[in-house]
Amino acid sequence: MQTSKMLEFSDDKPLFPISTAAKLLDISVHTLRMYEREGLFIPFKKKSSQRLFSKSDIERIECIRKAIKESKISINGIRAIYSLIPCWEIKHCAKKSRDKCPAYWEHTQPCWSYKHEGNDCENQKCRECNVYNDYTDCGKIKNLIKTLSGK
Repeated sequence: MQTSKMLEFSDDKPLFPISTAAKLLDISVHTLRMYEREGLFIPFKKKSSQRLFSKSDIERIECIRKAIKESKISINGIRAIYSLIPCWEIKHCAKKSRDKCPAYWEHTQPCWSYKHEGNDCENQKCRECNVYNDYTDCGKIKNLIKTLSGK
């Protein structure tokens, strides 16, 4: 008797179309698109512009939903929290690069929402950046702040 092996995929492999992601999250496609417009996440997009979601994307959005439902944090509040992540510290950006970076000077949206023209992140895809991938929930952000403050 031969046993079949279940295929294993990386948590970051985009597999789910937007309709499936919405069903997994028990939300509407419209809500997912709104979260994307608000800069809360970056979906993978095929050349055809079809959005695909990975397991990590689903987990990020579950965390966003939890913050909205349980902690009563608004979308603006979540965006503000993400905007306060000190990406320049995490990426060790040079002062010259920071001086040109809106993520360093502004606090209205996450660093992955800006165009990074003329700075250290100019040639990096935000979806692949450790700032985007490593700090997906408030607990991780709080631990980052504790680490940076030396406490």
